[in-house]
Amino acid sequence: MFYCGHVRLGFAQGPLHSSRHFLGRAGWWWRMGWPINQPVGIYGEIIAFLFPSPPSKTGWRAGGKKAASHMEGSYLDWALADFSGYIAADELYDGPFCVLFVVDNRTFKRLLYQVLDHDPGHKDIEAFLRRFEKALRQRGLVLQGVTTDGSPLYPEPLQAVFGDVPHPICEFHILKELTKVILRAVAKVRKKLAERKSKVKRGRPSTPTAKRAVRQRQRLQQKIADPFEHRYLFVQHELTLTQRRTLHRITRGLPQPRALRAIMGEVYRLFDRRCRTDTALAKLAKLRQRVRRFKQVGKILSKLQSPNLDKALTFLDDKLLPSTSNAVERSNRRHRKMQKTVYRVRTQENINNRIALDMLGDSQKEDRTETLETLHYVRAG
Repeated sequence: MFYCGHVRLGFAQGPLHSSRHFLGRAGWWWRMGWPINQPVGIYGEIIAFLFPSPPSKTGWRAGGKKAASHMEGSYLDWALADFSGYIAADELYDGPFCVLFVVDNRTFKRLLYQVLDHDPGHKDIEAFLRRFEKALRQRGLVLQGVTTDGSPLYPEPLQAVFGDVPHPICEFHILKELTKVILRAVAKVRKKLAERKSKVKRGRPSTPTAKRAVRQRQRLQQKIADPFEHRYLFVQHELTLTQRRTLHRITRGLPQPRALRAIMGEVYRLFDRRCRTDTALAKLAKLRQRVRRFKQVGKILSKLQSPNLDKALTFLDDKLLPSTSNAVERSNRRHRKMQKTVYRVRTQENINNRIALDMLGDSQKEDRTETLETLHYVRAG
């Protein structure tokens, strides 16, 4: 047994004291990175130094604990001074830990966070939101809307804490899921085309029939390759005239891919800010009826029946309510980038302190900028 500092090692008398294990009278053990004191007695010895350097402080930064103590007080006063009323909430998984974030969805200021050592449940989310609700109530502020990514963790806690506050789903997350489905459907069309390819003999074709079969196979192969090369055209929001012509060319004789592109265009038009929620929901109902007519397409685009799509359109009635949760996603990207620089920060306390220090730096950014500008002005004379 051994400990850091001065600790006695209980080694029995025997071959351990041979020159193979200890070099010289200073007591250098072959497994140690630092010398030990001379033997005392016959049953052990005193360690003077176990490691050549102090314990590792990877991920530790000065001021982290102090910064964490300011999060509920002075930092929230600064962050909520120009509170817009609209927030975005999300959870970030970092190894065995989970970080909950609440960010102002218009000013992009991080408002509150919590580091958990387990996957969050409804009780964790509700307790976290109650902390935020308490901070708003103490400052006389009112929440106008919450945007999330469609996770099932948030609807029940939001209803329990904030009542009937508008809760739209992020537009980007909805479109991402539909984009994946559309591209999967295009891949299925390509797979069916590949099944139609006829087998030809190896070598140069000699007969007219064989030459005709090779030409047909080449044309079919090109028809299979074009949708893959230009697959972005099926999901891109706006198409130029040249892109429209390309899409018309590669889908000639393929009605299903054309229908997929038309459906994707209708989905994009649902999120037009010029519409109201009722109008968009009526358009969505017609689109769902249209999809049901095509059995193959209807099975593929079952995502259109998701209730999250209806909730994603609720932002249309409020011009100030953002349609995406980009603010909190930006916060998540910032945390991941910070973890890349010191990727071994994997203790709950260190993660908590580093986030607090980073957020406190945001609150002091304006003062630092003003100080630098003053210094430059003075130096310039």
